[in-house]
Amino acid sequence: MRIVIAEDAALFRAGLVRLLEDDGHTVCAAVADGGAMLSAAVEHRPDVVIADIRMPPTFTDEGLRAALELRRTHPDTSVLVLSQYIETRYAASLLHGSPAGVGYLLKERVADVAEFTDAVTRVAAGGTALDREVVSQLLAASHRTGGLDPLTPREREVLALMAEGRSNTGIAAALVLTLGTVEKHIASIFTKLDLPPSEGDNRRVLAVLRHLDA
Repeated sequence: MRIVIAEDAALFRAGLVRLLEDDGHTVCAAVADGGAMLSAAVEHRPDVVIADIRMPPTFTDEGLRAALELRRTHPDTSVLVLSQYIETRYAASLLHGSPAGVGYLLKERVADVAEFTDAVTRVAAGGTALDREVVSQLLAASHRTGGLDPLTPREREVLALMAEGRSNTGIAAALVLTLGTVEKHIASIFTKLDLPPSEGDNRRVLAVLRHLDA
C-alpha cells in the first residue's frame, strides 16, 4: 500500500513509518500537521492516510478536521485516525455519510502490530475499523437506555464485532462459530433492532452505529 502519515510526535511518527515499511508498504510522506497532510494526500494519492486527531497549532481536533476535509474533497481516499482518547463524537463525525474506508483506533492499539496492520489493510480496501473500546462505550450507552434489551448475550457479541467492521467470516473466527450461525445471529439482530438488512458490510455498520448513537 501507499500511505501518508500525519503525526506531530516525532518518535511515534518514526515508529509508524518503520512499522509499516517493515510490513512491506510504502510511506509516501510523514508530516506533522493537518495542512501538510492534505497537501501530501493530494500530491501522492495514497491508498490510505493515517492521521493523529490532535495536532498543531491548538492540539484539539486539527487532524480530525483535516481528515474530514480530505474525505469531502477526495472521498475515494481511505482515512484511519488515531487518538489517545475515546471520543465517540469524533468517530460519529468521521462515519457520517459513508463509513467506507474509515477507521478510528486508539494509539495503544498500535502496540499490537498484527491488529494494527490488519486494520490499516481493511480500511485501505474500503472497509471499516473501529476501536473495540469505542464500540464498547456505544454498546454500554445503548444498553443503559434499553436499546439492546431484545438481544441475547451472544447477539451483543456479534453486534460489537459488526460495529468494529468485522466481516461475517471474521466474526465466525473470533467467536469460534460456523458462518451459518453468524448469519442467523445477524439476521436476528436486524429483525430485533428493526434495522434493514444489507449486503454491504459498511452500510450495516453505519446502520448499527446510528441506532446505538440514537
